Amino acid sequence: MALLTTLQLPAPCKLNLCLNITGQRADGYHVLQTAFQLLDFCDQVTFSAAPSLQVSALVGVTPGDNLVYRAAQLLAEHTGCAQGVDIQLQKRVPSGAGLGGGSSDAATTLVGLNYFWRTGLSLDELATLGLSLGADVPVFVHGQSAWAEGVGEQLLPLRLPPRTYVVIQPNCQISTREIFLHPGLTRHSSPITIARFLEVGGSNDCEAIVRILYPEVDAAVRWLSRWGLARMTGTGSCVYVEVVDEAEAQTVLAEKPAEWFGFSAQGVNTSALHTQLNKLVQR
Repeated sequence: MALLTTLQLPAPCKLNLCLNITGQRADGYHVLQTAFQLLDFCDQVTFSAAPSLQVSALVGVTPGDNLVYRAAQLLAEHTGCAQGVDIQLQKRVPSGAGLGGGSSDAATTLVGLNYFWRTGLSLDELATLGLSLGADVPVFVHGQSAWAEGVGEQLLPLRLPPRTYVVIQPNCQISTREIFLHPGLTRHSSPITIARFLEVGGSNDCEAIVRILYPEVDAAVRWLSRWGLARMTGTGSCVYVEVVDEAEAQTVLAEKPAEWFGFSAQGVNTSALHTQLNKLVQR
């Protein structure tokens, strides 16, 4: 098969439908349980043939802090691939929002370049590489809504019913590190079973701390609660609510304060990345 000259793939975001912190390891990583709901709202990553590794992504972000650059460099070093690539990242998913945007961009880079460069790694191998970049990367590499344990890398695919969500980001960004280091964070919640989560839902152990530290998030939760049970995803700052359909979603978004970012999305069990890549493979 001839080498590709260009490839564009989506990098979908996620919601944490619960986030249960059950402990902390000696190395500082938190042991958790969470339900990842993938969404159909995506960044776009474009790969083009080039003589060297180049990334056009976030302005002001150094290569060492750029997960797309680090993912590409990691795959090249691990496989010994000497090919270059020009990667362009079109951002839609906000940063510091608890939506996993950076992790998903890294995952799409690993999965996309594995196809683009023909390096031949399995999804399990790519997920292992991705874990060194961030705990959320493996779920995006595997591309399935999932129940996660450990630090987020122990994944069991979930078949979740179709749902429509409204997602709101107030005018703030939140550092995951800041929240996980906070002394007031609950770290010893009782474990729950998947069956229990599917029956009654769950909560987010990070939400109380974030709402104290960031009044904007508290205000967004209270505002969005007019339409249902509003919750924060991940370590914030985005909050979400399930609505009946897209028409109701647009009603909610039409009333949102102008200074807040918002969008509607469908929950999906298979990510747009894998849906699109599978079509390419089957050609």
